[in-house]
Amino acid sequence: MKRTLVILLRNPLSLIGVILVALVVLSAIFADFIAPFPEHRGSVVDFVNFNKAPNATNIMGTDLVGRDLFSRIIYAFRISLVLGVVVLAIATPIGTLVGLFAGYVGGKTEFILMRLTDVFLSIPPLVLAIAMMGVLEPTLMNAMLAVTAMWWPWYARLVYNIARSEREEGYVLAAEVIGASTPHIALREILPNCLPAILTKMTLDMGFVIIIASSLSFLGLGVQPPTPDLGSMVAEGARYLPDSWWLTVFPGLAILIAVFGFNLVGDALREILGADQ
Repeated sequence: MKRTLVILLRNPLSLIGVILVALVVLSAIFADFIAPFPEHRGSVVDFVNFNKAPNATNIMGTDLVGRDLFSRIIYAFRISLVLGVVVLAIATPIGTLVGLFAGYVGGKTEFILMRLTDVFLSIPPLVLAIAMMGVLEPTLMNAMLAVTAMWWPWYARLVYNIARSEREEGYVLAAEVIGASTPHIALREILPNCLPAILTKMTLDMGFVIIIASSLSFLGLGVQPPTPDLGSMVAEGARYLPDSWWLTVFPGLAILIAVFGFNLVGDALREILGADQ
């Protein structure tokens, strides 16, 4: 704990990252209490106040049907974080197990698992997600599945490289000598040494997942209206630039804050855990 505080205080950017992530997470959790117009997260219409520039009542202005932009951005944070957590909660275990057993077992297992990983890695991530969403109905659940399908190979490759270098270490050889099973060695001996790198990558990937999800929504393939989503809000407002600049600028800044914060926290976590990626 003391070392963590020293690192954060020594590096102002790390502290800024923690503050930004805390603001995003707390806003998402307590959106119902923070948002001045919580009902505006849905299909509310208020044509009396439509397309208003930022003012004392609506600090970020209103959208084309009169909904408070600040309230919708706060709820959009919740959608982005839920998507990111679910994607990483599915992709990380899958990729970790694939990389772990490929790196330790070797032989045909290594060849099959890593060639499958290479197939997925050879396809540009956003292209794969767009292709999947072109077939599936554009819903939040399908968006999660599309992003997950493109994310697990990166964890497989990361853990594979670590496991392959660790399998000749003395503690692994000692476990083999006393007759420990393959699952025991992989999960109880090698995996703990992979965790710092995995945790660091997960933190950094939260920002990238938000970008990919926002990109899908920007193209109309992600979360659908009236559910607030940062990418779809940017896309909707882009048609009315530069006159209604707030429709695009504020959702874009929200994406920037979230991604920048998680990247800074990831860098700090890498230093704290001593993860070398």
